[in-house]
Amino acid sequence: MLKNAIVFSLSANPTLAASIAEKLGVQLGQRTVKRFPSGEILCEPVDSVRGKDVFIIQSTCPPVNENLMEVLIFVDALKRASAREINLIIPYFGYARQDRKARPREPITASLVANLLTTAGVHRVVTVNLHASQIQGFFSCLVDDLTAVPLLGHAVIASHQSMANTVVVSPDHGGVNRARDLAEQFNCSIAIIDKRRNSNLEPEVMNIIGDVKGKRCFMVDDMIDTGRSAVIGATALRNAGAESVSFLTVHPVFSDPCFDLLSAKPFDELYVTDSIPLDPRFKDLSFIKVVSLAPMLAETIRRIETDAPLSAVYEAYADPLKAPEHCEVSKKE
Repeated sequence: MLKNAIVFSLSANPTLAASIAEKLGVQLGQRTVKRFPSGEILCEPVDSVRGKDVFIIQSTCPPVNENLMEVLIFVDALKRASAREINLIIPYFGYARQDRKARPREPITASLVANLLTTAGVHRVVTVNLHASQIQGFFSCLVDDLTAVPLLGHAVIASHQSMANTVVVSPDHGGVNRARDLAEQFNCSIAIIDKRRNSNLEPEVMNIIGDVKGKRCFMVDDMIDTGRSAVIGATALRNAGAESVSFLTVHPVFSDPCFDLLSAKPFDELYVTDSIPLDPRFKDLSFIKVVSLAPMLAETIRRIETDAPLSAVYEAYADPLKAPEHCEVSKKE
């Protein structure tokens, strides 16, 4: 039981928030979220937060701008209601891919969002698998970026009798470190898809670096958005003689036309977390397996509130060789 803390859920992750509260042994705080005919949002706590440590569960997933404005308004309300400390748990951090100025006159929106959150009054942000870990430097408040890739790996190991004849595949050069960590967990080799974009900015596989013929391939990435790159990669692996192709991803963004692409079942298995709630259409795809972040986030909240070291969370959930005590695969309803 958390003595001086209160946990709130906004609109983005109600099921995950309820599971976190259950593991903490607390009730979610009461709040109101209203939308006026003009489209403006009003978010405010019903329960008193004076002098309390507040934890908000809210991914900035689609609808991104709606969810972002919700949390900004709610944080402002908490600050004005004399909350002692405001902690924002963002399992999925939107706008993270706009993290640098790649061309003239481009905004760095990840930095803008970080500034908005800290200006609103957030004291600490907890994220899961930021698109680029350097985004932590955009915040002037405390930041903890957890990783869920080992959780996905443990879920794979738990559902397979043997990990022999396996290779971990990075879908591009930028994900090699992530693939290497998962390969260490599986005790196998890695392969890399050498991907380029053509003149229409569409992904094309130029080459596969590594041996995948006759292998069970497990691709790993931080997210799947439209699914085009993932499906193109899976097709290339099968054409190169892969025995099977599965995919592990932390954030199931699943923007159109992802559903149409996944309906063709390009993967034997697709492991995701509940950082973003699945659209009801995807719940009917039996090869999708959801691994819950609730145990890891609940333990993180407990340790923040009790001033216990977070290193134990990193050791338990970030060490690819050490299975966490609670690794749950959620049942899709």
